Amino acid sequence: MRTERGRLWEARAAAHLERHGLEILTRGYRCRLGEIDLVCREDQHLVLVEVRARSSGALCSAVESIDAHKRRRIVQATRHLLMRHAQWQTAVIRFDVVAFDAIDSPEPQVRWIRNAFDAGGL
Repeated sequence: MRTERGRLWEARAAAHLERHGLEILTRGYRCRLGEIDLVCREDQHLVLVEVRARSSGALCSAVESIDAHKRRRIVQATRHLLMRHAQWQTAVIRFDVVAFDAIDSPEPQVRWIRNAFDAGGL
């Protein structure tokens, strides 16, 4: 159930990003080091997107739920992705977040945060 719900919000995030001109290259990239929800392209940028969704009663917002450990795993997965896809190795890397809050309400709030964090020298 959690996986299905996650895919639903990833699909909504992908649609949101496509409406704003990003091209979705792959979804749900997984390796033993971590996971990248969406891999996109915007101009010369390779955009790695973390998607988070939280209900109204959550202890923290969707954005606040992305801690240092999660960011580290995203960066590690990005390194793995770049080793496997040489065509993307010269792209400018950007880490974005698409956060949905109040997903249990009729109108969930969506926030797209460009350049939400950096890789610290990826």
